[in-house]
Amino acid sequence: MAPRSERVTSADVAREAGVSRATVSFVLNNTQHQKITDATRQRVLAAAQKLGYAPSAAARTLRYGRSDVVLGLLPDWPLGHATGRLVQELTLAFAKRNLTFVVHSGIRGARSLGEIWKALTPAAVLAFAPFSDSDATAMRAAGIEVIAALYDDKGIGADEGITNANAIGAAQARHLAASHRRLGYAYPDDERVAVFAGPRLEGVRKVCAELGLPAPDVRTVPLTPDAAADAVRSWRAADPPVTGICAFNDDVAMSVLAGLRRLGLEAPRDMALVGVDNTPAAAVSSPPLTSVVQDLPGIAELYADSVRAALDSAEATGNQVQPHIRLEVRESA
Repeated sequence: MAPRSERVTSADVAREAGVSRATVSFVLNNTQHQKITDATRQRVLAAAQKLGYAPSAAARTLRYGRSDVVLGLLPDWPLGHATGRLVQELTLAFAKRNLTFVVHSGIRGARSLGEIWKALTPAAVLAFAPFSDSDATAMRAAGIEVIAALYDDKGIGADEGITNANAIGAAQARHLAASHRRLGYAYPDDERVAVFAGPRLEGVRKVCAELGLPAPDVRTVPLTPDAAADAVRSWRAADPPVTGICAFNDDVAMSVLAGLRRLGLEAPRDMALVGVDNTPAAAVSSPPLTSVVQDLPGIAELYADSVRAALDSAEATGNQVQPHIRLEVRESA
C-alpha cells in the first residue's frame, strides 16, 4: 500500500491491479466502448479503493477543459436555517450529477468574486443574487457557464411557486385573509435580507388589493421583546386594528409572539401570526407557529438539473417533482 504521505497515482493502481495505466484510465473514467472484462474492472476498482486513490482535479481540468466545481456565490446574508438547508440540498443534488458544489460568502472582507473564480476555475457559477454585468462578461469569456441567480426575477426561479418570494407573502396573506380583515407585515430590521423581505411584502400587498382589504400595515420588528411590543401596540391602535400578521420569517414571527406576551396578549386570540421557513423552533414556540414551507430539495434538484444540462449543452430534463410552497398550519393562525 502506498504511504499516506505520498499521493497515490494511477500508476500505483495499475501495479496493484496488474493492468496497464490505460486500462486504469478507461475504468476510472468510465470510458465507453472499451473491451474490458467485468473481472478486470472490479480488480481496478478494488485496487483504487484499497490505495485510497483520488483523481487529480488539475488533471481533470486539463483533460476536459473545465473542473467539476460549481461555485455558489452567497451574498453577505445572515446564515439562517433556510439558507443552510438550501446549501445542503444543493450540495447533495450536484453530487448526484457528479459535480462539486463550493460556496463562497460575500461577507465584508472576503476575497473578491474575480479572485475566487480565477482560483477555482469552476465549470459553472450559481449566484444567489444578481452579479454585475462586468463579472458575468468576464466569466463567460473564460468559458464559464453563468447560471441565473436563484433569487432573481429574471432567472429559473421566476416561476411563482418555485423560488418567487412574492408567492410566499401571498400564501401568508391568503391564509390570514380567510378570517382577518386587516393585515400587518412584520418587516426585518436587517437590510441584508431586503432581497427577500421586499418581494414577500409585495406578495402580501397584491393579495390585499385583490381581496379588497386595506393595504398591509408595515412595521419593522427587531428581535427584541420591547421593540416587538411597540409594533404590536401600533398595530392594535390602527384604524381598523390589525389582527393578522405576516412575518418576514419565523425569527421575526417569534419576536412578535414575545411582544404579545410582554403586553399580556396571546396568539391567535388577540393577533394571528404566520412565519416563513418552518424552522425547528416554530413547532415548539408558544403557541406553535404556523409557517410557510419551501420545497428546498425540489428547488435544489431544479437548479442542479439546469446546471448539468447547460454544461452538457442539452435541454434540462424537467424535474419530475416540481417544487411548491405549502403552509404548516399550527396554533398561531
